[in-house]
Amino acid sequence: MAKMTLEELRKLREKKQNEIQKRDIEGKDARIIVGMGTCGIAAGAKPVLDTFLEVLEEKKIDNVSVTQTGCMGLCYVEPTIEVIVPGMPDVIYGKVDVETARKIVEQHIIAKRLVTDHMFDRPAADIIKKDGGK
Repeated sequence: MAKMTLEELRKLREKKQNEIQKRDIEGKDARIIVGMGTCGIAAGAKPVLDTFLEVLEEKKIDNVSVTQTGCMGLCYVEPTIEVIVPGMPDVIYGKVDVETARKIVEQHIIAKRLVTDHMFDRPAADIIKKDGGK
């Protein structure tokens, strides 16, 4: 294994501190919770979790935490993601891949619109209609 320079170590430390900060829920008003039970991991939840962290970093979004949990009970649609945003209904998205993770950040987190083609545990229909999809 090659030795790292002091500058490389500093960059690595900064990167890891940023990742840890994204997982901290303190002071955040929105949450993305990734199901990382055995079923979720087998279905590809780890790359999805990494994508959420990368996209939030790229877009400089600091008010959203990304955490993980065990199985959410929707094994047939893994990977599953719960998104909690103030002023919007809590939603569990299923069959989330890397592309869908990017879409969730763009539409749900930034634009405040539900990603309806991946909703598997959703709010009641009257809430969706009343809020115009929000």
